[in-house]
Amino acid sequence: MADSIARTAAAVTPAPPVPATWRVGRKLLFSVDAERVHHLAMASLSVWSRVCSVDLPTSDVARAPSLRTEAFGLVFPNPLGLAAGFDKDAVAVPAWHALGFGFVEVGTVTARPQPGNERPRLFRLPADRALKNRMGFNNQGAVACVQRLERWRHAGRVKIPVGVNIGKSKVVDNADAADDYRASFGAVADVADYVVVNVSSPNTPGLRALQQKDELSRVLDVVCGDNAKRTAPRPVLVKLAPDLAFEDARACADAALHAGCRGLVLTNTTIDPTGLQGPVPEGGGGISGAPLFARSTELLRTLAREYQGKLAFMGAGGVEDGATLQAKLDAGAAVAQAYTGFVYGGPGFVRRCLRELLALRASGAAATAT
Repeated sequence: MADSIARTAAAVTPAPPVPATWRVGRKLLFSVDAERVHHLAMASLSVWSRVCSVDLPTSDVARAPSLRTEAFGLVFPNPLGLAAGFDKDAVAVPAWHALGFGFVEVGTVTARPQPGNERPRLFRLPADRALKNRMGFNNQGAVACVQRLERWRHAGRVKIPVGVNIGKSKVVDNADAADDYRASFGAVADVADYVVVNVSSPNTPGLRALQQKDELSRVLDVVCGDNAKRTAPRPVLVKLAPDLAFEDARACADAALHAGCRGLVLTNTTIDPTGLQGPVPEGGGGISGAPLFARSTELLRTLAREYQGKLAFMGAGGVEDGATLQAKLDAGAAVAQAYTGFVYGGPGFVRRCLRELLALRASGAAATAT
């Protein structure tokens, strides 16, 4: 079981169709350095966030009543959210509403601002519809993120759940990790609808060592202990790596359950390039996108089956169309997230996925009826 989860081959299925106009635009954008394009996109989305509509009608597929989902004590207008890592500093929260996402997870933020790793640190792997990144939690710090979220909320421009993903500051030793996470949690809890404790990025030295049960318990007991003292506790989730053996993932789930977490995010990026078809830049980093789908979904299915009714699950890794979204939900996720699928799928990605999801459900219902 351990090997089957940790070493699932990264088989790449045929690419989902995208509009011809986006294929042309994507080709142009992909000719420019990936991180530069990301910063340009975020600058544009930040400006748009000041004027875009966040009050979507029920006639919009992104607000279709049948897609409304309840999980973690929250209500999501649809089950597809933006994964952490795209909008690290909460600069474009309203834009994600307008693009159709049912929720957004900002971050990863750390207690202290940090520049991240040296560039280049973000790479496209087009032959595999994947990305490789070694960003290293570059962010302006938890306080700056909180200030932006407060402004968006005060302006009435937050109408979907917003989670905040928190990580360990690079300069902090693992021995002091619990206090560092406590500082981040204390900063963000008032403005976050849920909080994700990220112990699974491969790009901060030693971080994944916190996925050992005793180490993780030390962090979660502090965070969840503080959370329990709040007048309005927040749902706390833990984000795990796909490269864990099942026994280790189960130990992490036990630690999360014992500490009082509401669920798990499965999964972060993988450091295993097995099965990739195209060239991969040398050096460290995590791989996301289509190659991650099989292994992340298998781990999700396995843990969801064992912890059903005890923990809730958020699926991540390889969501790029309605079929892969439905597969995450079928595997036991209450909701799912996308990042790389959005990069390759373009601005219409969310609504295209949701239309496909509704069509799949309609065809399934029709087949059952006959």
